[in-house]
Amino acid sequence: MVVDLSSDVIVMVPAHLIQELARADPEALTNIEISPSGLALHWPSLDANVYVPGLMQGVFGMKLWMAAQLGAAGS
Repeated sequence: MVVDLSSDVIVMVPAHLIQELARADPEALTNIEISPSGLALHWPSLDANVYVPGLMQGVFGMKLWMAAQLGAAGS
């Protein structure tokens, strides 16, 4: 996933690393909405929401889920 911000900052994160998108069909990822504030991304067909500032901080899901992903990567 590539998020191109109005500040010319580009955030790139593989969708499978984001908890709410990890199991999403690639086609479902194409239907995306931007919140009125511009701070969140919403996938209506997935009922998924991602907070853009969280992405920029490396927060891709809940702490427990992220810890499990790190543990799986280390094994």
